[in-house]
Amino acid sequence: MIWFGKSDIGLKRNVNEDAFILKPEVGFCSVADGIGGASAGEVASRIFIESACEMFLSLREQSEGGVVEAIKKTFWSANEKIRNCKKENPHYKGMGCTAELMAWFNYRITLGHVGDSRAYLYRAGDLRQITRDHTFIQDQVDKKLINPSEAKKHPLRNVILRAVGEKDSLEVDVIRGMSKPDDIYLLCSDGLTEMVDDTVIKDVLSLSLSLSKKIEILIELANKAGGNDNITVLLGQAG
Repeated sequence: MIWFGKSDIGLKRNVNEDAFILKPEVGFCSVADGIGGASAGEVASRIFIESACEMFLSLREQSEGGVVEAIKKTFWSANEKIRNCKKENPHYKGMGCTAELMAWFNYRITLGHVGDSRAYLYRAGDLRQITRDHTFIQDQVDKKLINPSEAKKHPLRNVILRAVGEKDSLEVDVIRGMSKPDDIYLLCSDGLTEMVDDTVIKDVLSLSLSLSKKIEILIELANKAGGNDNITVLLGQAG
């Protein structure tokens, strides 16, 4: 797979609390979005990315089971480290992060997901969100208490129900599948999806441009829509 990524501070934040890593030669990539604002969300996102590196750069078992275990252990390790960091630094209270961690080998894709960062699959002209937001509003939509259009403007849409570093135990969503030639995977922080509608993202991914150019366009669109948050976009295409 070929990957490109970029992070932008946006127009309203003084600090970029997002972090990402691309290691196609090892077969993994990750996006982490720090939460907590003044509570050093950028520290939490950095801890997650460092935990992913430690785990995958030392991974010995290149099997589906080994990769799934490595993904879970990355989240659990980062969760513990962030919680310990908060205990040692009381002014970091409230610090945490959301995260996407994708690994691939032999066309097998494995994704770990916590929070409201997202992963999408663009295949044969169709865009599909392959993660479910761990938010209060998504739960309300699932229970059919509000509709998706109402959710986009709801004042509680940013209330996150699950984050790395929030509790002693952490449940990780693991999604597995097979990629096909020309599939495009998008991993991003909510700085993109809060500003740019899925239909527009689909239109950009359908363009006959390089992955890096598509990333530039998506970030530009998010900033033109207000740039309310940090924006991190990773795109990968299967060969």
